[in-house]
Amino acid sequence: MSDTIVIGLGSPLMSDEGVGVHLVRRLSTLGPYGPGVDFLDLGTSGARILHAIVGRKRAIFIDCAFMGEKPGTIRRFTPDDVDSVKKLPRMSLHEGDLLQFIELSRKLGECPDEVIIFGIQPGDLSVGEALSTTLADRMDEYIRSIAAELG
Repeated sequence: MSDTIVIGLGSPLMSDEGVGVHLVRRLSTLGPYGPGVDFLDLGTSGARILHAIVGRKRAIFIDCAFMGEKPGTIRRFTPDDVDSVKKLPRMSLHEGDLLQFIELSRKLGECPDEVIIFGIQPGDLSVGEALSTTLADRMDEYIRSIAAELG
């Protein structure tokens, strides 16, 4: 197990909702990023986050995020920088909020010391496997930003 894990989240069947999955797949083929980096496509498997990050020193998440920004905007932040506005009736292991899973990991004493989230504002959430042109045209920019984080 490597010290760093890069996790792509989202549904690749709903256009821009799958940007995290598209990026982690592409990043995993472009390395090397140095020793100690694993890549994982978790899709919409929220509960698997807990198992994927345990024992790691650093976790980097890539996901679409509704930030009130222009579609295609990428932002780097930590869980402490933001509050979730997602309202769920209860904690579910099948659907959840990334920030809730990170908080649960912290409570269990299993969270990496460093957690970074790259959020990308979606433009199109219609059914389809292709990213919107807005996001597709910026993939190289996203790759550069995340690769710079990896060193």
